[in-house]
Amino acid sequence: MNNLCAFVIILLGPSFLALSQNSVCLEFSPPPTGPGLNVFTKYINVFGCGIIAEEGVPDEKVKHAASIFAELLDNDENGIVDDLVLLNELQNNQALVPIFTADGSPSMNFFFNNYDGEGVGAVLWQQEIDPSQPGYWGADASVEEIMHTINSVGHVNVYPDAFSLEPNSSLLSEAMDVARGGQFMNVPSSYPENAWYHYDDETCDYQCMAIEYLYWMQVANMDILNDVPTCNGIVNEWEPCSQALLQSMDVLGYTIITNPQFKLPQNAPDGNYCPEESSIDTFDNGTNGIQLIPNPSKEKRVKLISNQNNMIEIALFSFEGKKVYSGLKPNGGTINLSNLNSGTYTYYLSIDSHKRIGKLVLD
Repeated sequence: MNNLCAFVIILLGPSFLALSQNSVCLEFSPPPTGPGLNVFTKYINVFGCGIIAEEGVPDEKVKHAASIFAELLDNDENGIVDDLVLLNELQNNQALVPIFTADGSPSMNFFFNNYDGEGVGAVLWQQEIDPSQPGYWGADASVEEIMHTINSVGHVNVYPDAFSLEPNSSLLSEAMDVARGGQFMNVPSSYPENAWYHYDDETCDYQCMAIEYLYWMQVANMDILNDVPTCNGIVNEWEPCSQALLQSMDVLGYTIITNPQFKLPQNAPDGNYCPEESSIDTFDNGTNGIQLIPNPSKEKRVKLISNQNNMIEIALFSFEGKKVYSGLKPNGGTINLSNLNSGTYTYYLSIDSHKRIGKLVLD
């Protein structure tokens, strides 16, 4: 909890009273329990992570935040998390984004005084959430704070060579030193003229600056900032307010966040998350083609079939993103899944350099 406050950004924008609920296919469930968590009454499970809120936060705002969380993890909205390694890290740390009625509310104070987990990287206040303006600077901070959580709880740990927050530790720190016009452990009295990232909050240390820098790059790449009022409003802190400007001004940073190896979201969340059931994969007739049969499976027993005789790695995930099965099987190997509930699962198959992700239906 030592760095939590550094990741919380207060956006001093107007309060928007009109709420418009988007299409969100995520439902409320009982909140998790643990130190500091008994002040919350609302919870939405997002791929085994979650949005948790106290009583006074409107349901529409909780659902909006949950949708943003889901869209950032499943950016193509096919119902499958884009980076299963990242998801596993978030789940292991029990990633949560708390929403409070206001800064300094009794529930917020109780939470900070008692929470002892590693899964909270930022918090939200209900007045800085506007479902009608997803991610819009000064109106809806949900994209920012949820992105902070995913980055600080997930990416920093999964890809430390790329996203470690310490000085001289990663591609991110190297790029940020260029963007700030030098390596500054504290906020300088003034930034060099050639700097385009000049955050001046003196309470924000180097690690905090790095997590903010990662956020600015991602939303610039998504073109969330690309309008004249926003560009003018943030220029004292961040200059490349469009994807085109980011690509031309911040070559190092743009290369990091668009590197497919790291699978960072590229599309701006819009507050709608209701992916259609993807069609069941058909057999891949390539050299290393692999499939699960039968699919759907009424007997909850499936066989792995491949054009190769090498061992096949398989992992199976529930809708919430929990791993429910994993192992190595030979070509023709049978898997007994009778202990699983009926429903749709995400499978991951790997043989040699060939990988496949799809849906398995257990009737």
